[in-house]
Amino acid sequence: MEDQISSKNPDQADKPTNEKPPGVNRYALLCSIVASIVSIIFGYDTGVMSGAMVFIEEDLKTNEVQIEVLTGILNLCALFGSLLAGRTSDIIGRRYTIVLASILFMLGSVLMGWGPNYPVLLTGRCIAGLGVGFALMVAPVYSAEIATASHRGLLASLPHLCISIGILLGYLVNYFFSKLPMHIGWRLMLGIAAIPSLVLALGILKMPESPRWLILQGRLGEGKRILKLVSNSPEEAEIRFRDIKTAAGIDAECEDEVVKMENKKTHGEGVWKELIIRPTPAVRRVLLTALGIHFFQHATGIEAVLLYGPKIFKKAGITAKDKLFLVTIGVGIMKTTFIFTATFLLDKVGRRKLLLTSVGGMICALTMLGFGLTMAQNSGGKLVWALVLSIVSAYSFVAVFSVGLGPITWVYSSEVFPLKLRAQGASLGVAVNRVMNATVSMSFLSLSRAITTGGAFFMFAGVAVVAWNFFFFLMPETKGKSLEEIEALFQRDGDNKTKGENGAV
Repeated sequence: MEDQISSKNPDQADKPTNEKPPGVNRYALLCSIVASIVSIIFGYDTGVMSGAMVFIEEDLKTNEVQIEVLTGILNLCALFGSLLAGRTSDIIGRRYTIVLASILFMLGSVLMGWGPNYPVLLTGRCIAGLGVGFALMVAPVYSAEIATASHRGLLASLPHLCISIGILLGYLVNYFFSKLPMHIGWRLMLGIAAIPSLVLALGILKMPESPRWLILQGRLGEGKRILKLVSNSPEEAEIRFRDIKTAAGIDAECEDEVVKMENKKTHGEGVWKELIIRPTPAVRRVLLTALGIHFFQHATGIEAVLLYGPKIFKKAGITAKDKLFLVTIGVGIMKTTFIFTATFLLDKVGRRKLLLTSVGGMICALTMLGFGLTMAQNSGGKLVWALVLSIVSAYSFVAVFSVGLGPITWVYSSEVFPLKLRAQGASLGVAVNRVMNATVSMSFLSLSRAITTGGAFFMFAGVAVVAWNFFFFLMPETKGKSLEEIEALFQRDGDNKTKGENGAV
């Protein structure tokens, strides 16, 4: 295990030596964009379901509990998909795992687009959910593994930016397709996602495999050639190549084309034992921070606004369906705009500062949203100022979430795990993420009936306070460090140094 979490000379970082960092490698950027398209499809499914459920409820005569199950089942199935994805990507590679996610999305979308009855619709959601689990785990890991340290925040945040673009597209489709006959409109909303899924499954085959995965398999020649394509200079590629070989347990001086990994665990064997059963203190701290950030991403209530936006705004006083969908489009615009902003701030401001600022803003926005909805509901939707406060607070909540906690969750959890534990460690984080997403999406309507909609958001504000303290005390800064350097951040021997430099233990 010592070779997984080992300190290294700072001079060996894969970051540039010039004071002004070079621009992002265009080939690496293109690879990350293509890999992140799978996230657009997932985001679209989330956004379009917020509107489709309004028509499904009328067309299939479903009740509120069935709607909660329909929306939440995708995330429960994503839980199993994410747990399978880690080992799968270790065996077949990151690239073919993205292909598998695309095929599952396509099959699920076809079934949902057909949807003659509730059971078939639910089955389609389950299959799509498996694809979600694979996609959420593998896209950030692939992007992080091809990126240099100076631009890893940008590339690893692209999947979450693409989720937001997909959500916005879903909201727009809701608005325009709502004008079609009811029995056709919602089926088209859900079914057209099969088209980009097929395109992605074919397009990703043109992209290279993760060089870190190739080197871990002993395919040094292939890995080095790809590193030269995704690095800013031959010197940087060579430094990264040596660092990855060391992390994989291969002699840094080895220049063979292929190395036999007879005594190495290259397909994820024994990883669960090292992650959960007998983790080292360093791995235990990595696991705590990675699972913690995934837990709080959804425990603070973002899915309630994204998925149940029309129902929330209806509680605030908006009754017309077209106006509900228009206001919800505003949520998608805010989310996409601020995540796009975050992609440029992550490598400049840093993960830690941006995260603490984001969660602090969420506490304020959630408190105001709870107050606005409480006043609006108590007045029967007649207080205009309460309606305006609710809309502004919801938009503010989505904005501050999207500039920090939203994208940083995926960036941070994809970069903190050691190389040999990264895929399955990331899959465990996604599993926690999906459990919390499902918990919120399957209970929000029932929770709102029990303690009112405003009360639910007051509760989310309380959870955000706990989250802020968790991040403040437990999460070190990772900006500008190579993936191999980050491993040393969580070593007990380096705790004192880390505490002074990063403000967290």
